[in-house]
Amino acid sequence: MSATPSQPFFKRVTPGGWAAVAWVAGIVFTALLRIRVPGQEGPDVLPGFVILRWDGLTMLAVATLLTLRGSALLARRPTAALNYLLVASVIASTPLGVTAIPFAQYLAVDVALYAIAAGRPRHEAWRALLLALGLLVVYLAVRLLAGWGAGTTSELAVALTALVAWLLGRSEGQAREYAERSRAQATEQAVTTERLRIAREMHDTVAHSIGIVALQAGAARRVIATQPEAARQALTDIETASRETLAGLRRMVGALRTAAPETEAETGSEADQPTATGRTASADLPGLPEMPGLAALERLAELTGNAGVRVAVRRMGAPCPLPPDLDLSAFRIVQESVTNVVRHSGAESCTVTVDHRDPESLAVTVEDSGPVPGHARVSTGPGSGFGLTGMRERVAVLHGEFSAGPRPGGGFRVTARLPLPTGATNR
Repeated sequence: MSATPSQPFFKRVTPGGWAAVAWVAGIVFTALLRIRVPGQEGPDVLPGFVILRWDGLTMLAVATLLTLRGSALLARRPTAALNYLLVASVIASTPLGVTAIPFAQYLAVDVALYAIAAGRPRHEAWRALLLALGLLVVYLAVRLLAGWGAGTTSELAVALTALVAWLLGRSEGQAREYAERSRAQATEQAVTTERLRIAREMHDTVAHSIGIVALQAGAARRVIATQPEAARQALTDIETASRETLAGLRRMVGALRTAAPETEAETGSEADQPTATGRTASADLPGLPEMPGLAALERLAELTGNAGVRVAVRRMGAPCPLPPDLDLSAFRIVQESVTNVVRHSGAESCTVTVDHRDPESLAVTVEDSGPVPGHARVSTGPGSGFGLTGMRERVAVLHGEFSAGPRPGGGFRVTARLPLPTGATNR
């Protein structure tokens, strides 16, 4: 059974349907004005002699048919529909013996003006308003030129109701346009935010892994002739890091794919296709989790240690459950900082400190003591400059504090303090 709620009744009726209802209501109101209803000594308006004859009834029938035709066209051809309704109002007013088009005979026109103003372009809405008001002016002008009486004040009241209906329709149309623009802007902003997040994830993951690959390749090149086993181990680490990076890239790029689920089910994920060894390319690799957190710091330290930089992880205070976004951001900050140590500092070791002692915030610090003379290091080239910017953006999103700069005694320190949500320590 579908869980989609049914549309409200008043939304299910089309504007043309409401125009037809308004015409019927106008006919009924016109009839009530010309008969004596209970509680009255007589009718409010004396019926003209024409309306009681066959020609008067024929005019009302023709006007009703024109109105029904205009109501049917209102959704598809609004200008033509309005013309039908205007002609019908004039024909229906003729046998009533009145000096102006009555309000009751203009109700359907008001509904059409509202619908056109709400759902059609601005120039078409203005044209409809001018057409409706112009008819009233022409009707009065014809009566005055013919020497007949003209109900100018009554016609001004009818014109005012038409203007109010048009203004209400324009207000509704502008509200819809604003809502559509807001939804489009929100969607665009969400897409931009997601792309920035993916870019940060790709930068963090790829920069770290490629830095390790470059260092291991340089180490293997230097010892391949004298220490084959060490070179073989370095090549194994390179293969592992490369596969991990490739699997991570495939997962991230998968978020941007637009292929249908059926196609995915038929072809399967490329990362899971069997390799020449008969195993999948991403299976059973001792890499980082797909969505790592601070619990994966030991694995990060192990991978970085294989690249020649020792990482000491210190945890202070009792760990508490963290929200996934905060846990992931804290890990990415540490990962990017450690990557910068490996690529740019020339240090042999660094220290990662995770401080849980403050019940209102989480503090992570990554610091190194600076380059060591004689320490071999393979530079992967100048950084993109996005590392510190990405860390700062992550912290800013979580309304935290971030600092990065040289230590007084040498080396570099990165510190991020992330506020914990209320009740995070009690979960």
